[in-house]
Amino acid sequence: MSYELLLLVRQDNVGIIQLNRPEVLNALSQQLYSEIDAAVTELEDDDSVHAIIFTGSGERAFSAGADIHEMARNAESDDSSPPDPRRADFAWHIAACTKPTIGAMNGLAYGGGAVLASSMDIRVGCERSRFRFLAAQYGRVNSTWSLPMQVGWPMAKELLLTARVVGAEESLRIGLLNHLVPAEELMDKAMELANLIAANDPRMVQGIKELLMDDVGEPWQQMYKGEQTAQAGKLSPTPVLEGFKPFLDRKGRK
Repeated sequence: MSYELLLLVRQDNVGIIQLNRPEVLNALSQQLYSEIDAAVTELEDDDSVHAIIFTGSGERAFSAGADIHEMARNAESDDSSPPDPRRADFAWHIAACTKPTIGAMNGLAYGGGAVLASSMDIRVGCERSRFRFLAAQYGRVNSTWSLPMQVGWPMAKELLLTARVVGAEESLRIGLLNHLVPAEELMDKAMELANLIAANDPRMVQGIKELLMDDVGEPWQQMYKGEQTAQAGKLSPTPVLEGFKPFLDRKGRK
């Protein structure tokens, strides 16, 4: 599939989705929402892709959020096209993506851009990274389900209720960023993490992510039992001589 508002490339076993509207700070128009959704599906269906990186074009923004000018035009138009029904589930599709997701946060992530970022598994930032969860300021609500999973309940309350800017250093401290590196090293760090993930057994990587998601809100013992059930079924251990082959080839047998 060809895309107009994003760049999609594959590097080894990693798919890279780059939002490509730098002239409007990678604002999320209806078309861009739709293209991201389609690109994620394409990479999910590609067995050669084991991890996905999201980033933005330009040095200013990962994404400034929803395209408010487009929203205003649509609100004023009597014949505006109906919104893409997939948009309502957009953030959930990112969060529930079968492949691990990494955000390379090249700049600000405000509004819908922050929602998108908080839906990812891992985020790598640089000195230009900053976040702002703006829904309450604009008479809306979002991220109540995603942000607490990243920064905890008290901090999520603060960020959602105040809509204040969260800089790079604070983002690292509170867990909104996993890593903070100089801007020139951002994609290298994201690729390093993606390659570490891609080098592992994709069946187990995807199974672990699914287990972690399924366990949200479950009692601790039920989490244990869920893992045991998975091990006895679809996540049954790889046979020893196959799974430990690199170790045995390196160390030999005794």
